[in-house]
Amino acid sequence: MNIIDTTPFMLSCFDSGAFSLAKWEDYMASHIPGAKKLCLEDMRETLAAGFSWEKDFLPVLNGVFECAEKREEALRSFYAVTKNLDARLKKRFHKTVDADLILYLGLGNGAGWVTPVNGRESVLFGIEKIIELDWCNLDAMNGLVLHELGHLYHRQHGRWLNKPESGADSFILQLFTEGVAMVFEQELAGGAEYYHQYDGEWKAWCDENAEHIKQSFFNDLSGMTNENQRYFGDWALFEGRGDTGYYLGARFVRFLMRRAEFDELVCFELPEIKRGFDEFMRERL
Repeated sequence: MNIIDTTPFMLSCFDSGAFSLAKWEDYMASHIPGAKKLCLEDMRETLAAGFSWEKDFLPVLNGVFECAEKREEALRSFYAVTKNLDARLKKRFHKTVDADLILYLGLGNGAGWVTPVNGRESVLFGIEKIIELDWCNLDAMNGLVLHELGHLYHRQHGRWLNKPESGADSFILQLFTEGVAMVFEQELAGGAEYYHQYDGEWKAWCDENAEHIKQSFFNDLSGMTNENQRYFGDWALFEGRGDTGYYLGARFVRFLMRRAEFDELVCFELPEIKRGFDEFMRERL
């Protein structure tokens, strides 16, 4: 596992405190050339979906320059979390992952993004999104890094299934894959009650409304699209709460672990995942 920190160079992306896309492109070309095209394409897709560069992107990007205290906190947390990571993974799972973990200034592409870069499995940790989401403290950073490593573990030591472009199967698979990453994170960070996303009030609300979240997810499946789904991502709200799909996914995978070890279920094919989902739907939470 390689830890790559490009943040010593990120302030070169600003001109008198204002973000410059041209300067950002120079920064990326110098330090993570294989990721520049990925980030630009993702940004253009987001703009095409109706978001605004001026209203939605620039405030987040300028926040990196403006929020020096949060920026420094995020850096300290990242260094602390990534120290001895291989040993932590080997102690719990008896194996690690082969990847580059890259801390960088992205274009709002995500706090954590698992993607190949220059032919290497990589996780891009976008400091602009980390600051926006206020995931700068040690606990939040620990959860973020471990969650993304959970996806890598699934890819490298299990059976990673490509998500269908649309339909109920794609969201059942997303529930499963996010649940795998959540449980991986929990196993390394304190147990089944651990969720890094929000505070205790969020967790208490999810526990109280677990059956409602589950049934609503099931009822939404037939018409669910990437545009109208309410469960995955900080921008998608279910009754005013974000990230409820990660909560439900963890509950789903914990349910599957009653009959399969973690390293067994990460190898499940889609039919087995769907059978488990049907059983989970019949279980009262």
